[in-house]
Amino acid sequence: MCTERKIRLLPSLCTCVVLGLSGGLAHAAALTVKVGVVGPLTGQDAGYGKDILNGVTMAVDEANGQHPRIGADDVRFEIVSQDDQSDPRTAVQVAQKLVDGGVAVVIGHFNSGTTLPSSTLYDRAGIPMITPSATNPSITARGYANVFRIIATDAQNAGNAGAYAVKVTKATRIAVLDDRTAFGQGEADEFVRAVNAAGGTIVDREYTNDKAVDFSAQLTHIKSLNADLLFFGGLDTQSALIVKRMKQLGMKAQFLAGGGVADVNFLKLAGPAAEGAMAWENGPSLQSLPGGNGFANQYKARFGGDPLPYSPFAYDSTRMAIAAMQAAKSAAPGDISRALKGLEFNGVTGAISFAQNGDRNHAICTLYQVSDGAWKPVTSSAR
Repeated sequence: MCTERKIRLLPSLCTCVVLGLSGGLAHAAALTVKVGVVGPLTGQDAGYGKDILNGVTMAVDEANGQHPRIGADDVRFEIVSQDDQSDPRTAVQVAQKLVDGGVAVVIGHFNSGTTLPSSTLYDRAGIPMITPSATNPSITARGYANVFRIIATDAQNAGNAGAYAVKVTKATRIAVLDDRTAFGQGEADEFVRAVNAAGGTIVDREYTNDKAVDFSAQLTHIKSLNADLLFFGGLDTQSALIVKRMKQLGMKAQFLAGGGVADVNFLKLAGPAAEGAMAWENGPSLQSLPGGNGFANQYKARFGGDPLPYSPFAYDSTRMAIAAMQAAKSAAPGDISRALKGLEFNGVTGAISFAQNGDRNHAICTLYQVSDGAWKPVTSSAR
């Protein structure tokens, strides 16, 4: 029995009939299944958005090269990408374009601040969305049936960071700085909560915004309080500027960040000031996984550089969505969502399955530290 949603999808899953050149026989062309991918493709976060798009592209090209079928039909997957510029208002506008364009699934968004409003729209439209990077716990706390997250939440990742800072690093005077975005503030809140739970002491909490380039006032105040550890809730570019300024101010505090920092961009921007910096990231280290080195090598050969933290998750999100279509024998969005809920998938980022709320089961987080100019894994934890 067809639903209204399936009827609306028919134009984007059309079957074209052409005459065969041999013998005049007609044959059906492959059905086109649209895979939406959305993130910041311009602006200061463009590197992350392009990295996510690269991961999706690798998965789609790999699938198309295997002549995929869904049920009895030959299919071809087509990427429809949108640039949300890391802006919540723009994100909702481009999300509507994806819905109106008949995508079967959406991989994205990158930021928590763009994912929160856009995921409401996707759920209302009945289209599954898998975010490979947005970590605010609120995303999956609203009971939406079509919203999935393939990485750990801030409560898990920043929670690990807070507990580790107190129990292992033995920091006794901890300062916190965040960029006031849904991501940065969210992970800072979770870090503070974990520090308090572990019996640690927060001596200062400072704020900036995600466009700032000068942190002298905040860092000078933190230095005056003799903080021995600074946690920053924000991304790689600002993290690099912060450690450089800490070095210039002669600060001895340990720098610690959450997701989106342990990458090559941070190393390039921070230079020698990067040495000793620490960051908790989602997932086990790529090199520790059976397919991790193969993915990294393939990525580098194709795109000319090392992957950022989220392209492996985007790759797995796309492959898992395709596997769900094949399991459901359908590319109808509602069928994909239902299949995702029960699917167990072995991805490049490890074994993947979803809890009832759409979060990844048994999500792992890894602490990295810069040593000799490179990010090196220190420890991993599931929380």
